[in-house]
Amino acid sequence: MSAAEVTPDRLRHALEMLDRLEDGASAKVTANLDAMSDDFAEIVLGFAFTDVLARPAIDLRTREMLTVAALTAMGTAPGQLEFHIRAACNTGVTREEVVEIVLQMAVYAGVPACMNGVAAARRAFAALDATAEEGPSGTG
Repeated sequence: MSAAEVTPDRLRHALEMLDRLEDGASAKVTANLDAMSDDFAEIVLGFAFTDVLARPAIDLRTREMLTVAALTAMGTAPGQLEFHIRAACNTGVTREEVVEIVLQMAVYAGVPACMNGVAAARRAFAALDATAEEGPSGTG
């Protein structure tokens, strides 16, 4: 089987990984991607969340820290950056660590990228706080 072959197990594993990063994330992401084509979600999510993120050499917490750094440096994916900041926190990365990661990117990606990262972190932290206030069932 090639890495790009469409399989139900590959997508299932990717969706499980997404929900591990943030409860309910798989439903949000697949709703967006399924509108493109029947197998778009499997191809994109299978690659990212099954073929790469699930590799054992680097733990998920560290991978999320790396992802936050990369997305901050790119500066072109604010929605994904916010998601991965929340996911990083959900895997045990502290808010202080997120801030340091974003600050580090000012050196290598420039101050504008860093400032965009700060804005994304503020939004992500606010979303995490709102979720915490609602409680696990969303009932408050």
